[in-house]
Amino acid sequence: MKTLKGEHIILRALEPEDLEFVLAIENDERIWHLSNTQVPFSRFVIKEYLENAHKDIFEVKQLRLVISDTKEAPLGLIDLFNFDFKNKRAGVGILIKEESNRDKGYGHEALTLLVDYSFKFLGLHQLYCNISEENTASLKLFGKLGFKTIGLKKDWNFNNGIFHNEYSLQLIKQ
Repeated sequence: MKTLKGEHIILRALEPEDLEFVLAIENDERIWHLSNTQVPFSRFVIKEYLENAHKDIFEVKQLRLVISDTKEAPLGLIDLFNFDFKNKRAGVGILIKEESNRDKGYGHEALTLLVDYSFKFLGLHQLYCNISEENTASLKLFGKLGFKTIGLKKDWNFNNGIFHNEYSLQLIKQ
């Protein structure tokens, strides 16, 4: 898969040219709580990651795509992780890097494309995500696409000296 095209965005494979973009996201301490990151990544590690990003989802159990505008300028990242072919499910994560690009429909369009790709092309039966109780924008986004809240994990994540609750959501193919 090279790209998935929507009306306003493209989901495309990671390229070596994305090094600085991915490095900036992975090393942004303000969003580490989203991925449970605890230490910065080196340029070398991200470069090595990009060199291996072409590997098949069936082999590495994950897929990371760049969300870009129609001119292929990167806006964010969307991931399938914990890909479980036997049970036909995967986790989903999404991030639009700049706040100025949020609430413009990019995330909705990207998630719509990924859900469609996951169910039609990868043959998955369900997708799931874990979202902090405070992340109302993501809860709203996933809810709009039909993800249902299936549970609340109390005091699940410890960030900035405080325990935070986390919702589990899932979308089952109809």
